[in-house]
Amino acid sequence: MPTVILEEIWHYYSRGTPLKTLSLAGLNLKISKGEFLALVGPTGSGKSTVLQHLNGLLLPHRGRVLINGKDTRDKRFRKSLWSLVGLVMQYPERQFFEETVFQEVSFGPRNLGLTDEEIEQRVNEALSMVGLDRKNLWEVSPFALSGGEQRRVALASVLSAKPGVLALDEPTAGVDPAGRKKINEALARLKAEQGVSIIMSSHNMDDVAKLADRVVVLKEGSTILEGGVRQVFYNYPLIEKAGLRLPFPAHMAQRLNEAGFSAGGRPLTMDEIEDSISDVLSQR
Repeated sequence: MPTVILEEIWHYYSRGTPLKTLSLAGLNLKISKGEFLALVGPTGSGKSTVLQHLNGLLLPHRGRVLINGKDTRDKRFRKSLWSLVGLVMQYPERQFFEETVFQEVSFGPRNLGLTDEEIEQRVNEALSMVGLDRKNLWEVSPFALSGGEQRRVALASVLSAKPGVLALDEPTAGVDPAGRKKINEALARLKAEQGVSIIMSSHNMDDVAKLADRVVVLKEGSTILEGGVRQVFYNYPLIEKAGLRLPFPAHMAQRLNEAGFSAGGRPLTMDEIEDSISDVLSQR
């Protein structure tokens, strides 16, 4: 059975008022254990709404969300849902409420009833996973950190509870290149080493191309395209319809093809597009 199942999810904002807005329109989605799924689409397509349904912050107005076979509408189940599904929102400073990095990252383990030694180990492991394994950060206020460091502390605070599902809303938005690299490396390790199921919304198609196993393209709360990364990013008409830009290698391949040169293999990495360009040059 898939770890996460969304069945015919309908959701509205400001329901019951003249400002009622449809956010999700009968959405169906399944995520398997250890899978990395990327949600992409224009602003307002429903990506963040999907993520907030995964840990019970939002409940569907119609349809149901199942996590490990259990319905998020069950109040008793929702009480433990935070330890099963970790949600990292786009603006981590809005999630912080502790005075120090250690207190922030240890919040989850403390609420799991672990010993002080186990809590300290969890904090060390989580900070190390996101590339912040310096003990001198423990007593620093999370509000005093850079934007990239805040994003990584927010991720560590979720990882310290060791959830089986990780939901990420634009995890690298506004982060400098070094911080973005650290975050992406952490996500790749989580999937490879711990088998965590990851659902990430992103406007960065290069990150999606590098990390995701499968991509779901949303528009106006519905799926308009779904499949592997190459299958999705080489469907130029639907990508354009969704108002998305291509990953750089796919964009270059498109330009080569339009110029009459064949960029075979559907390149999605810099190495692959370099090989394609070398092949084109050798043909001339």
